[in-house]
Amino acid sequence: MPRNKSIVLLSVGHACVDVYQGAVAALVPFFVAERAYTYAAASGIVLAAGLLSSVAQPFFGALTDRRPVPWLLPVSTVLGGLGVALSGISGSYALTLLFVALSGIGVAAYHPESARVARVAAAGSHSSMGWFSLGGNVGFAAAPLLVTVVIATGGLRFSPLLILPALVGSVLTLPILRALEQAPRGEGGEEAADGRDDWASFVRLSLAVVCRSIVFVGLSTFVALHARQQTGGGTAAGTAALFVLYLGGAVGTLVGSRLAHRWDRVTVVRMSYLITVGAVAGVVFVPGPAIHLFVALTSIGLYVPFSLQVTLAQDYLPTRVGTAGGITLGLTVSVGGLTSPLIGTVADATSLRTALMPLILMPAVSWLLFRTLPEPAVPKRLLGNRNEDAARTTTAGSPETSR
Repeated sequence: MPRNKSIVLLSVGHACVDVYQGAVAALVPFFVAERAYTYAAASGIVLAAGLLSSVAQPFFGALTDRRPVPWLLPVSTVLGGLGVALSGISGSYALTLLFVALSGIGVAAYHPESARVARVAAAGSHSSMGWFSLGGNVGFAAAPLLVTVVIATGGLRFSPLLILPALVGSVLTLPILRALEQAPRGEGGEEAADGRDDWASFVRLSLAVVCRSIVFVGLSTFVALHARQQTGGGTAAGTAALFVLYLGGAVGTLVGSRLAHRWDRVTVVRMSYLITVGAVAGVVFVPGPAIHLFVALTSIGLYVPFSLQVTLAQDYLPTRVGTAGGITLGLTVSVGGLTSPLIGTVADATSLRTALMPLILMPAVSWLLFRTLPEPAVPKRLLGNRNEDAARTTTAGSPETSR
């Protein structure tokens, strides 16, 4: 299958899965409104989706490193959608936690194998991996709109309709599965690993990803409520803030893949985190409609590193690309969910603004962790593709070509 077609299918499928990560946070205001949940109870729902995902992520990553399991793509997509679809049909808090946890397992199962397949399809291209990651960002961005349209129309009892993207995404994976079955051994299935694993650098990168995750999931959970307080607006103001947070991620992902062709990935990621510190401070402290501008800047700053961290992790662990991709793609949303109940508890005891203040420090910690990270050596089998991509980007932006 041509690279462009396979990446498009993988990107759209990624969107159909990650819409459910965004949907959990988007459902929080509706749970608060219909079921009178406290901040702590509402954030516990995000925790349920993230906790099992965090625990399961290393297992699925190790599984894909032992042998390819492409059938996980359609199965995990349906599982992720089913959990969210069932979350609104029962008033039981325990069942709601169970259903969103089921969705979290589906998401955990999807990311390591999809990252491995995307690496094979992208042949090491930053741009192709950027487009694959963009699919997840688009899914996040679409989540609050999808949830608002469906739930605002008929309430939480309409949540079964939310399974539709999962059904579409699972169908889109079928051509990928057929292409992998037909590909010669070593092209569509297993990769020949070269290079040594740099675990020390990978651990530091993973800690930076965790700090980024805390900011993003914390804002995903509470920015809708915070924006309503800061602007004095209603549900529309909160939904707009959440939409901007997710949509800005799509912009940041594409910008990051472009910048990586001009500077090395570590430099791009490091500078992005430094700029994000001020953007998060603006979200927390700036009142009125201007908060949406800072939400956009924060989102772009958090997502410029997104696809770059995936390829960095895979280059740090060239013999364990499933584990590397699973952690950097999965932990960006799952581990951050573990801190959401703490933010909610502080918000209940003080104020939501006070609870969000510690998030300002997290990008600074990520910057410190990246400050002395080395740029990893690119595996030889991928180096030609990345150089070809860089040359294409340079030529496309040259004055001769533009004329």
